[in-house]
Amino acid sequence: MAKMRQLNMQAEGRAEQGELLINPLEDMNLMDDFLFDMATTDLETCRLIIELSLGIRIRKIRWKEGQKVVHNLPGKRGIRMDFYVEDIDGRVFDVEMQKKNEGNIPKRTRYYQALLDAPMLKSGERGFDRLKPAYIIVICGFDLFGYGLYRYTFDNRCKELPELTMGDECRKIILNTKGKNDAEADRTLIDFLHYVDCSSEENVPADCDDRLKSLHRKVHEIKTNEQMGVSYMKMEERDRLIREEGERKGEQIGERKGEIKSLISIIRKKLAKGYDAEKIAGELELDPELTQHMIQMINSCEEKTDREIAELMIENN
Repeated sequence: MAKMRQLNMQAEGRAEQGELLINPLEDMNLMDDFLFDMATTDLETCRLIIELSLGIRIRKIRWKEGQKVVHNLPGKRGIRMDFYVEDIDGRVFDVEMQKKNEGNIPKRTRYYQALLDAPMLKSGERGFDRLKPAYIIVICGFDLFGYGLYRYTFDNRCKELPELTMGDECRKIILNTKGKNDAEADRTLIDFLHYVDCSSEENVPADCDDRLKSLHRKVHEIKTNEQMGVSYMKMEERDRLIREEGERKGEQIGERKGEIKSLISIIRKKLAKGYDAEKIAGELELDPELTQHMIQMINSCEEKTDREIAELMIENN
């Protein structure tokens, strides 16, 4: 408790200096990364989330190998999943939480599917029957497609015969916490997505699905766990320090870039007047080797602006 008070006092002190306060753990929602990550370290919580998302029942699940990270070929991009599990019937489920629309989610699910499938088959294995049914679920805090649905379900279908499915057993589900089709959507799904968006007692109706009540109990345990609160505050403090260090380095690089740009502009003008490297270095009181390097950059990048050359020099160094 003393450690928690100390961290809170530090946060309050920064707030008095005009910095933003850390969002308290008890005010967080499942849509927030930290709470979702902590909640989904528990397999039972993962099962509840999958069932409420898809409207299905699962007998038992287990972690998939790798659990969070799937590596690609050397030099190629891998993926880090929010959680990845397999049920007793052999179906695999990847669930992702997306608070803001920051990227191309449809192509992201395509890439995830490829990397999730690849490890299922061994080298030299013939046929593709061992590929397991896969569900990629993305819970969004926004309406990705703009039709007001709580749930968008996709599988591969024939354009000429929409009732004909490909049969590849991969389904992609995009959930929308801001859905509006209450009359058509399942009440259990609506209650669940409202709770994801605002994870408080008020969003657990007395007559809601018992699985949502169980999920809320698990979330409440995390929010009221003092050690968890301390871990959260420490993580936020560490992230703040990293951000500040990044901003400080960014400012230094910006200043340095401005200095180099000005020098390049001056050197370019002196070259136009016929000055050689030695004379330019003497007049500007620069290191001769640096002066020669800058002249080489100007001559080899004639089509680039002074700013672009400065950026190249910063990157190369």
